[in-house]
Amino acid sequence: MVGIRRRRVISAWYLVTASATLLPLSALGQSVVAPVTERSGPSGGDIVGYDQIHHPVIGRAGMVVSQNETATRVGVEILRRGGNAVDASVAVGFAEAVTLPRAGNLGGGGVMLVHMAARADRPAVTVAIDYYGIAPHALTPGLLLDSQGKLDWGKNWSFKGVAVPGTVAGLWAAHDRFGRLPWSAVVQPAIDLARQGVALSDDEAKATADQASAMARDSGARAAFFKPDGSAYRPGEIFRQPDLAWTLTQIRDRGTDGFYRGPVAEKLVAAMVANGGIIDAADLAAYQVRVLEPVWSSYRGHRIAAMPPPASGVSVIEALNILETFPVDRMGWGSAANLHSLSETLKIVAADRRMVNEGQTSKSYGADRAKLIDPDVSLDAKKLVDGNPYLAESHNTTHFSVADAQGNVVSNTYTLSASYGAHVVAPGTGFLLNNSLQNFAWGERSNSFPATAPALSKRVSSTITPLIVYQGDMPWLVTGTPGGDTIIATMVQLLSNVIDHRLNIAEAAGRPRLNQGGGDAPLELERGFCPDAVALLEAKGHRIKPSLTMGSTQSIMIEGARFLGAADTRRPDALALGVDRAMDAGATDNSWQ
Repeated sequence: MVGIRRRRVISAWYLVTASATLLPLSALGQSVVAPVTERSGPSGGDIVGYDQIHHPVIGRAGMVVSQNETATRVGVEILRRGGNAVDASVAVGFAEAVTLPRAGNLGGGGVMLVHMAARADRPAVTVAIDYYGIAPHALTPGLLLDSQGKLDWGKNWSFKGVAVPGTVAGLWAAHDRFGRLPWSAVVQPAIDLARQGVALSDDEAKATADQASAMARDSGARAAFFKPDGSAYRPGEIFRQPDLAWTLTQIRDRGTDGFYRGPVAEKLVAAMVANGGIIDAADLAAYQVRVLEPVWSSYRGHRIAAMPPPASGVSVIEALNILETFPVDRMGWGSAANLHSLSETLKIVAADRRMVNEGQTSKSYGADRAKLIDPDVSLDAKKLVDGNPYLAESHNTTHFSVADAQGNVVSNTYTLSASYGAHVVAPGTGFLLNNSLQNFAWGERSNSFPATAPALSKRVSSTITPLIVYQGDMPWLVTGTPGGDTIIATMVQLLSNVIDHRLNIAEAAGRPRLNQGGGDAPLELERGFCPDAVALLEAKGHRIKPSLTMGSTQSIMIEGARFLGAADTRRPDALALGVDRAMDAGATDNSWQ
């Protein structure tokens, strides 16, 4: 591995230096100088010889990785009961609606990649399921604008900013095609959590408490997430959600009709009418999931499945195609050359995001764009116009990855857009609604970014991009992340860390990250990069900006019979948990419904 090879170089340098500075014994008085001996391997460690600081969790019969510990355990239990990766993913998705309400959701949307392994009577299949929000049919170009023609954040965080939710339809579509257990079995754990309550972690309690003033403006949100006196629940207190349990019961018993038609839909439409929203019963009943062919590409021989537009898989692929033209492995992780090549690559991709089409995935296009990169000078706005259509997108999304013993995997990212979405709840339903209409290019920006201009019944665009990376025909790496405009950079760096720098998946997730916008945007750096490298970057013309943490990758690497899980420590409460024994995986056949 690269890490081991570099340590050997350091060890050799140390030995040569030490040998060169030995003095005669007479010059050292009574000091004793130990002879320098040849080492058989790198210094440090013990007999096991660990070469990387972070290590993944190991499972033998499956793995679930999510941002929420309770939801991860729900998914693992579904695998142990004989469910497959899709069953476990659906269960995790519903559980996070209870345990991670700032991002896990019923009132939002997302995207999912599913790979189902080959069986005797059918080949393997990989599909992309797009269940992101859709603009209501009554949308107008001025819906969210203020008197100056700018996006009005007051309207954005209200019933006006809500896209037609797709999560329930998306989870149903995945289960209907590929699930093994009954629908009721994968929804029930979330009902139990909502009804019996969950003990709030410090992180989740603080996150909700910080939204108290914003959510207090809506009676439904205030009733669902705060005590009767309006105060927030404290860490360790049991938080019960009876209205959400009722909604989930409707979904368990009636499938998608339990959400898009009937009592839940009626409550949702009534709240829209009462609060100036524009979603009606026809919008809900007409919602359709798209089941698509993934966008396929490769990076240094590894095939990659990504989400097609309006998700941003094409941007990740373009970045990898550009980066592939450089000898990244020889640059060394975290060197000024490595960081410069990443920054310039991402700057070009940011400029190209105005296109949002599959033409960005061409290898020849990536090679041509790579010619813009000067190893000594950073690109500026004169050479590269900023083309980012997602300036308003929030970092508060969530991702989970699941793999089972039969070779099936799921990579799922879903969101409410902003943290806690629009901060509104239809009374009696218990779930937050998204504010995804903000992702359109409103006002004058629609002229620059026509692909993301608001239009009735149009699917909302997003930076979210779950990935599946293959070795040959078998899934090898299942990953994704939240992070708004940092998602593309996070995904590129994770893959480069694993493939170029040969880091294990936990180490790859733990290394510091950067983010780069287009034009003259600053180069944002997490803490942990070498100050000397930062100074060299500034000498090349980069404007450095310290950053908070970026993303929260939830990843699984599959190596033969081992599942290696890595829950990103950047967000508390995340957990990777494996199914340890083959007998824990339940049924051993690979039947689909």
